[in-house]
Amino acid sequence: MSLNLCVLTPNRIIWDSEVKEIILATNSGQIGVLPNHAPIATAVDIGILRIRLNAQWVTMTLMGGFARIGNNEITILVNDAEKSSDIDPQEARETLEIAEVNLRKAEGKRQTIEANLALRRARTRVEAINAIS
Repeated sequence: MSLNLCVLTPNRIIWDSEVKEIILATNSGQIGVLPNHAPIATAVDIGILRIRLNAQWVTMTLMGGFARIGNNEITILVNDAEKSSDIDPQEARETLEIAEVNLRKAEGKRQTIEANLALRRARTRVEAINAIS
């Protein structure tokens, strides 16, 4: 038995096919989803989506949004998403370094919040390329 997974951003469909299992980063922690999972709607955090196709795992970054799970269908609508295989490792590491510098230089509450958000996104991209796929 399998699950139908659809990952959408406002601009495109990132993933639309059957999978065996996923591990999803939610605002309350990671959840694993197997076939016949109880229906749930949840907020999706900035983090890694792990997708199991038979024996192979694929990773993807998710940049916050919502997920609906039910009847062996998973729909994830996020602000942005990127397959780990599409991420340039050097660019991701450079972006992380820049985000760390920007957080140290941030002045005021708004700049600090924006810098922290950029840092979380950059860390997630580096984590995705370092994940064992």
